[in-house]
Amino acid sequence: MIDPALDTLFLPFATGELAWPETGNILFLRARMGAALPAALRDRLICRQSFLPFAQGLSAAKFLVDGGAATPAGPFPMILCLPPRQRDEARFVLADAVAHATPDGVVVASVGNKDGARSIEADLSALAGAVQSLSKNKCRVFWARIDRNRIDRALLADWLALGAPRRIGDARFLSRPGLFAWDRIDAGSALLAQNLPADLAGQGADLGCGFGYLSAEILARCPQVTALDLYEAERDALLLAEQNLAPLAGKVTLDFLWHDVTTGLTRAYDFIVSNPPFHVLKADRADLGQGFIMAAAKALKPGGGLLLVANQHLPYEATLGALFAQHRIIAMADGYKIIEAKKAS
Repeated sequence: MIDPALDTLFLPFATGELAWPETGNILFLRARMGAALPAALRDRLICRQSFLPFAQGLSAAKFLVDGGAATPAGPFPMILCLPPRQRDEARFVLADAVAHATPDGVVVASVGNKDGARSIEADLSALAGAVQSLSKNKCRVFWARIDRNRIDRALLADWLALGAPRRIGDARFLSRPGLFAWDRIDAGSALLAQNLPADLAGQGADLGCGFGYLSAEILARCPQVTALDLYEAERDALLLAEQNLAPLAGKVTLDFLWHDVTTGLTRAYDFIVSNPPFHVLKADRADLGQGFIMAAAKALKPGGGLLLVANQHLPYEATLGALFAQHRIIAMADGYKIIEAKKAS
C-alpha cells in the first residue's frame, strides 16, 4: 500500500535535521507498517495501533505493538505520530504525544496536505511552541522539541480530554472521535435497523459492529435472537460496543471479537447483519465489502440470511449472486440500499 505520510515522516532523519535518540524507546502513535519504517528501530519502537490489520502488519514485521501493561509506559525521548484527518482525534494524538515526551524530547508528525497538514502543524505549534517542517510527497512532516515551560497546559488538558468517550444518539451510546460516524447514528445503519425483520432468531453476528448501534437495535427489535457475536477490526470501537451493550449482556449470549472479517469467520450463524466498510485511510475499497459478503456466505448455516446496507453505487450484487441462492433489495433511501440475501437450504 502506498503511504506517503509514513514515507514523509522519516524525511528529517534522512536529511540530517533530526537524529534518533542514542538511548531509550521511541513511541509511535497510530503506527503503520511500510517500507520506510527502519528495521534498525525494531527493538526500540513501541507501536500503538488499535486497527487490527495495521497492528498485524507491524507484528508480522517483528515490531512491538502496544500490548498494555507489559509495554513500557514512558516518558519517551522521541514520539512519532501519524495524526488522522478528523480534527478532534488529531488534536488528541498530538496532546498524547506531548504528554508522553521527556523534557527536551521530540514530537514528530506527518500529515497529507489534503488531510489538513497545515492546520495540524499549527495545532502542534499552539500546543508546544516552535515547530520546524519539511514538505514532500504532497505531505508535511513537522516536529517540536518539548520545553515543559512552553507547553500550553490548559490546551493540553482540553485536547487530552478529546480522546475520552462521550454520549451520542440521545445519550444511548458511548462513542469517541475517530470512529466511523462517531458523533451520530449513521444513516445507512439506521435504515438497516428500520428494515430488520422481527423474526430474526437464533445465533447471529454483526460484522463491523462499530460502537454497537446495530447490535443494540437487533436485540431491541428481535426477541427470538439468543446469541450475538460482534466483530470489529477497530479495538477502540469494540471496547465501546461492549460498554454500550452491557445492560443487555444478561439477556442473551454476547461475544465481542477484535477480528478482521475479511480473513473469515470460525463460527456458524443463523443470520448475519453488516454495514461493511469501504475505505482504508482515504482509498475506496469495494473489495472490503465483498470480503465481508464472502465471509458471511461461508459462515451462514444452510438457509441462513444476510442483511447488508451499502451505498447505492457499490457493486456488491455480482458477489451476492455468485454466493447466495437469492438476493434482493428490500429498501432504498438517502443514497443507501438494504440487501437481503439467502443461502441455499
